[in-house]
Amino acid sequence: MPDIADLIVVGAGMAGVAAAAHLAAGRRVVLLERESQPGYHSTGRSAALFTETYGNRAIRTLTGASRAFYEAWADGFAEHPILKPRGALMFAMPGQEAELDAAWDDLSALDPRVRRLDAQEARAMVPVLRPECVIGAVYEPDAMDIDVHELHQGYLRRLRQRGGRIVADAEVRALAPSAGAWTASTTAGEFIAPIVVNAAGAWADALAALAGLPPIGLIPKRRTALTVAPPARIDTGAWPMTLDVGESFYFKPDAGRLLVSPADETPMEPCDVQPDELDVAIAIDRLTRATTIEVTRVERKWAGLRSFVADKTTVCGFDPLTQGFFWLAGQGGYGIQTAEGMARCAVSLIEGRGLPPDIAAKGLDAAVLSPARFR
Repeated sequence: MPDIADLIVVGAGMAGVAAAAHLAAGRRVVLLERESQPGYHSTGRSAALFTETYGNRAIRTLTGASRAFYEAWADGFAEHPILKPRGALMFAMPGQEAELDAAWDDLSALDPRVRRLDAQEARAMVPVLRPECVIGAVYEPDAMDIDVHELHQGYLRRLRQRGGRIVADAEVRALAPSAGAWTASTTAGEFIAPIVVNAAGAWADALAALAGLPPIGLIPKRRTALTVAPPARIDTGAWPMTLDVGESFYFKPDAGRLLVSPADETPMEPCDVQPDELDVAIAIDRLTRATTIEVTRVERKWAGLRSFVADKTTVCGFDPLTQGFFWLAGQGGYGIQTAEGMARCAVSLIEGRGLPPDIAAKGLDAAVLSPARFR
């Protein structure tokens, strides 16, 4: 017999579990995940940083709308703090003077606590930066590390506490509307609900195709990361996330090691993406050219997909071409830091109430998020 619910959420990454946890308050929610465990793809491979200066205006608004919830982790949602102080240092190399000026103009307008540093101040903060590679920097003190695992597990716990069901190994093979409801035929059985929430990440366009809907133009892009040993006899724990102003690479402390990325954005088909050896080599080369860090061994390497639409703004809303098909996709590199704000928007829009008042008061219009902009 089919499993009947009020809502089917497809995809147990951060966007899906956050929305499902909120939606389960008073509703029967089934969360379908094609893999054997939630968060296997992009969520489980994120090196997330929380910063309210990152992304366009809509993304910044949704990030700001998430902060208070993340800071209130002690209300029983999580067992450990979600946010921890980190800071972010964007440094400029010779020839990047114009980029440094532009970064300062942009970031200082968004956050009055942002500081401009000279080369000596930047190297005092991150002493491995080579003197000849730094002409100055912009420092954002309020940037925070996000405990991605703790946040994801918190939403999963809340979903279960509210009676929501999580079904793994449930790849959707067909999705058909009938008599005011959607039937999702999966490898774990059939599920029926009047509303389907498409939180399928890199596979969101493919899920829409099963429903007979055109794509929104989602482009998954590979991001590579690796960890290496920190310099000997140097305490790196208080270093900020450090990136060059051209965003060609970054590094930051991570569980006693250094996480490094070439900040690549290589378009890919949806897949269980793996790191490319060339990108790993590029990351190491850029790190060792700009710093005195010596890399003798890569301890771990991985890659994730960050899925973007053309305007790099999350897609959140009902598809105007059918009934009951709700998009929650295209989070790009912002999905972790905006998860709570996006989940609240999704619930409010599904209930027909528009955006939450506090988010709308910041000037965000539902039309900016709606999939109707692609139709």
